[in-house]
Amino acid sequence: MTEQKPKTKPRTAAKRAPRQGLRGKAASTAKAQANPAEVTARPPSKGKGTPKAKAKAPAKARSGRGRKSAAAEARSTREARFAVGDVVRHRFYPFRGVIYDIDPVFANTEEWWLSIPEEIRPSKDQPFYHLLAENAETEYVAYVSEQNLLPDNTGKPLRHPKIREMFEVDDDGAYHAVFISRH
Repeated sequence: MTEQKPKTKPRTAAKRAPRQGLRGKAASTAKAQANPAEVTARPPSKGKGTPKAKAKAPAKARSGRGRKSAAAEARSTREARFAVGDVVRHRFYPFRGVIYDIDPVFANTEEWWLSIPEEIRPSKDQPFYHLLAENAETEYVAYVSEQNLLPDNTGKPLRHPKIREMFEVDDDGAYHAVFISRH
Protein backbone atom coordinates (compact mmCIF):
# COMPACT_ATOMS: atom_id res chain seq x y z
CA MET A 1 0.00 0.00 0.00
CA THR A 2 1.37 3.40 -0.92
CA GLU A 3 0.88 6.54 1.09
CA GLN A 4 -1.06 9.31 -0.68
CA LYS A 5 -0.26 12.97 -0.29
CA PRO A 6 -3.18 15.23 0.55
CA LYS A 7 -4.41 17.31 -2.36
CA THR A 8 -3.65 21.01 -2.05
CA LYS A 9 -4.56 24.04 -4.10
CA PRO A 10 -1.81 25.35 -6.36
CA ARG A 11 -0.02 28.32 -4.79
CA THR A 12 -0.24 31.66 -6.51
CA ALA A 13 2.78 33.84 -7.10
CA ALA A 14 1.62 36.21 -4.33
CA LYS A 15 1.58 33.36 -1.81
CA ARG A 16 5.02 32.13 -2.89
CA ALA A 17 6.60 35.56 -2.53
CA PRO A 18 8.46 36.14 0.76
CA ARG A 19 6.92 38.53 3.26
CA GLN A 20 8.62 41.85 3.70
CA GLY A 21 8.44 41.86 7.50
CA LEU A 22 8.76 45.64 7.81
CA ARG A 23 7.49 47.16 11.02
CA GLY A 24 7.15 50.57 12.58
CA LYS A 25 8.74 53.52 10.79
CA ALA A 26 10.23 51.34 8.03
CA ALA A 27 6.77 50.00 7.15
CA SER A 28 5.31 53.53 7.15
CA THR A 29 8.11 54.75 4.90
CA ALA A 30 7.63 51.83 2.51
CA LYS A 31 3.88 52.38 2.44
CA ALA A 32 4.30 56.11 1.81
CA GLN A 33 6.63 55.42 -1.11
CA ALA A 34 4.17 52.91 -2.58
CA ASN A 35 1.09 55.13 -2.28
CA PRO A 36 1.47 58.49 -0.49
CA ALA A 37 -2.30 59.08 -0.49
CA GLU A 38 -2.90 56.09 1.84
CA VAL A 39 -0.63 57.32 4.62
CA THR A 40 -2.02 59.70 7.20
CA ALA A 41 0.31 61.71 9.37
CA ARG A 42 -0.03 61.32 13.12
CA PRO A 43 -0.05 64.55 15.08
CA PRO A 44 2.97 65.03 17.33
CA SER A 45 2.60 63.60 20.81
CA LYS A 46 1.74 66.20 23.43
CA GLY A 47 3.31 64.29 26.32
CA LYS A 48 2.14 63.92 29.91
CA GLY A 49 0.11 66.58 31.60
CA THR A 50 -1.32 68.11 28.46
CA PRO A 51 -4.47 70.10 28.96
CA LYS A 52 -6.56 68.30 26.33
CA ALA A 53 -7.52 64.62 26.38
CA LYS A 54 -8.17 62.49 23.29
CA ALA A 55 -11.59 60.93 23.32
CA LYS A 56 -11.92 57.49 21.74
CA ALA A 57 -15.11 55.63 21.01
CA PRO A 58 -15.72 52.22 22.54
CA ALA A 59 -14.84 49.09 20.58
CA LYS A 60 -18.51 48.66 19.59
CA ALA A 61 -18.13 51.46 17.04
CA ARG A 62 -15.67 49.39 15.06
CA SER A 63 -16.68 47.60 11.92
CA GLY A 64 -15.58 44.09 10.84
CA ARG A 65 -12.09 42.75 11.56
CA GLY A 66 -11.47 45.33 14.28
CA ARG A 67 -11.07 48.22 11.82
CA LYS A 68 -13.17 51.35 11.85
CA SER A 69 -14.81 52.82 8.79
CA ALA A 70 -13.70 56.32 7.85
CA ALA A 71 -17.01 57.76 9.09
CA ALA A 72 -16.77 55.91 12.42
CA GLU A 73 -13.17 57.06 12.85
CA ALA A 74 -14.14 60.69 12.24
CA ARG A 75 -16.95 60.50 14.82
CA SER A 76 -15.03 58.58 17.46
CA THR A 77 -11.76 60.47 17.80
CA ARG A 78 -11.88 64.03 19.01
CA GLU A 79 -10.37 66.18 21.68
CA ALA A 80 -12.20 66.84 24.88
CA ARG A 81 -13.52 70.39 24.97
CA PHE A 82 -12.44 70.99 28.57
CA ALA A 83 -9.25 70.15 30.46
CA VAL A 84 -8.28 69.18 33.99
CA GLY A 85 -8.28 72.40 36.04
CA ASP A 86 -10.97 74.16 33.99
CA VAL A 87 -13.79 75.76 35.97
CA VAL A 88 -17.17 74.92 34.45
CA ARG A 89 -20.86 75.23 35.23
CA HIS A 90 -23.80 72.97 34.40
CA ARG A 91 -26.03 73.98 31.50
CA PHE A 92 -29.31 73.22 33.34
CA TYR A 93 -28.59 72.92 37.07
CA PRO A 94 -27.19 75.67 39.34
CA PHE A 95 -23.74 74.25 40.16
CA ARG A 96 -20.17 74.83 39.12
CA GLY A 97 -16.89 73.10 39.74
CA VAL A 98 -13.34 72.32 38.67
CA ILE A 99 -12.54 69.31 36.46
CA TYR A 100 -10.21 66.75 38.04
CA ASP A 101 -10.61 63.80 35.64
CA ILE A 102 -11.96 63.02 32.16
CA ASP A 103 -13.49 59.83 30.77
CA PRO A 104 -13.33 59.73 26.94
CA VAL A 105 -16.81 58.11 26.90
CA PHE A 106 -19.45 57.28 29.51
CA ALA A 107 -17.98 55.11 32.29
CA ASN A 108 -20.65 54.96 34.97
CA THR A 109 -23.47 52.50 35.66
CA GLU A 110 -26.50 52.01 33.45
CA GLU A 111 -28.68 52.70 36.49
CA TRP A 112 -27.02 56.11 36.95
CA TRP A 113 -27.50 56.98 33.28
CA LEU A 114 -31.18 55.96 33.31
CA SER A 115 -31.78 58.12 36.41
CA ILE A 116 -31.19 61.24 34.30
CA PRO A 117 -34.46 62.71 33.00
CA GLU A 118 -34.94 61.46 29.43
CA GLU A 119 -35.39 64.95 27.97
CA ILE A 120 -31.87 65.95 29.07
CA ARG A 121 -30.21 62.49 29.10
CA PRO A 122 -26.88 62.78 27.25
CA SER A 123 -25.48 60.36 24.71
CA LYS A 124 -22.79 58.01 26.04
CA ASP A 125 -20.27 58.50 23.23
CA GLN A 126 -18.82 61.80 24.38
CA PRO A 127 -16.38 62.85 27.11
CA PHE A 128 -17.65 62.79 30.68
CA TYR A 129 -16.03 64.93 33.37
CA HIS A 130 -15.44 64.37 37.09
CA LEU A 131 -15.90 67.64 38.98
CA LEU A 132 -15.26 68.92 42.46
CA ALA A 133 -18.62 70.66 42.39
CA GLU A 134 -20.56 73.06 44.57
CA ASN A 135 -23.89 74.80 44.65
CA ALA A 136 -25.26 77.42 47.06
CA GLU A 137 -25.72 74.86 49.87
CA THR A 138 -23.01 72.20 49.63
CA GLU A 139 -19.89 70.75 48.00
CA TYR A 140 -19.82 67.33 46.30
CA VAL A 141 -18.40 65.30 43.41
CA ALA A 142 -20.29 65.38 40.09
CA TYR A 143 -20.09 63.35 36.87
CA VAL A 144 -21.24 65.39 33.87
CA SER A 145 -21.35 64.94 30.10
CA GLU A 146 -19.56 67.41 27.88
CA GLN A 147 -22.82 68.56 26.25
CA ASN A 148 -24.11 69.71 29.66
CA LEU A 149 -21.11 71.84 30.61
CA LEU A 150 -20.28 75.45 29.87
CA PRO A 151 -17.18 77.45 30.81
CA ASP A 152 -17.55 79.39 34.04
CA ASN A 153 -16.03 82.82 33.50
CA THR A 154 -17.15 84.45 36.74
CA GLY A 155 -13.64 84.37 38.21
CA LYS A 156 -15.06 83.51 41.65
CA PRO A 157 -12.89 81.07 43.62
CA LEU A 158 -14.31 77.65 44.43
CA ARG A 159 -14.72 76.58 48.05
CA HIS A 160 -14.68 72.76 47.70
CA PRO A 161 -12.43 71.38 50.53
CA LYS A 162 -10.67 68.84 48.23
CA ILE A 163 -9.35 71.56 45.94
CA ARG A 164 -6.39 72.28 48.26
CA GLU A 165 -5.38 68.59 48.07
CA MET A 166 -5.59 68.30 44.29
CA PHE A 167 -4.81 71.74 42.86
CA GLU A 168 -2.53 74.73 43.18
CA VAL A 169 -4.14 78.06 42.43
CA ASP A 170 -1.94 80.63 40.70
CA ASP A 171 -2.12 84.43 41.03
CA ASP A 172 -4.62 84.61 38.16
CA GLY A 173 -6.99 82.16 39.88
CA ALA A 174 -6.22 79.27 37.48
CA TYR A 175 -6.27 75.73 38.89
CA HIS A 176 -3.24 73.51 38.21
CA ALA A 177 -3.46 69.85 39.17
CA VAL A 178 -0.66 68.78 41.51
CA PHE A 179 -1.01 65.17 40.31
CA ILE A 180 -0.04 66.08 36.71
CA SER A 181 3.55 67.06 35.97
CA ARG A 182 3.95 70.23 33.93
CA HIS A 183 6.59 70.42 31.22
